[in-house]
Amino acid sequence: MSLLARVSGVLQAAGIPHVLAGASALTIHGVNRSTIDVDLFTVDRTCLEPRTWDTLAAEGIGVEVHKGDLDDPLAGVVRLELDPELPLDVVVGKHLWQRRVIERAETAIFMGVEVPVLRGADLILLKLYAGGPQDAWDIQQLLLGPERTPLIEEVEKDLPDLPPRASRLWRQILELGS
Repeated sequence: MSLLARVSGVLQAAGIPHVLAGASALTIHGVNRSTIDVDLFTVDRTCLEPRTWDTLAAEGIGVEVHKGDLDDPLAGVVRLELDPELPLDVVVGKHLWQRRVIERAETAIFMGVEVPVLRGADLILLKLYAGGPQDAWDIQQLLLGPERTPLIEEVEKDLPDLPPRASRLWRQILELGS
């Protein structure tokens, strides 16, 4: 069983809602980009308790829990590793709007595993929140597809819940693509 299947299984068994995020989710939406890990996203802070991962650690899977501080935009990240597979990060958010993006997820198959995946607009929202140059490029690639107009409409519904810097980045991306 793959690392992704094991981690997703642990989260499901614990009743922890999660979604495929990052470059892996981009692939599901038709944007291919190299990555050095697989990302799952949740807002359940139970993931930051080492005991959540005891079963996997007992199987020889490396587990590192990193809790964010009050100023950190994330509650934390859990890195799971099992050679020779790509490492897997469970990224833990902390905002109500992030819970909504998880609730709207759709199921897909990734690396042979059925897993909830962020919808395109919700992936854009998380990337706007992250706000880095790679995130901006990823958003531009998502907007190149035939779903551009509906994506823009969906993003703009939830954009007011994000920090002002996300709205500024969104406007810059839209200006570049017009």
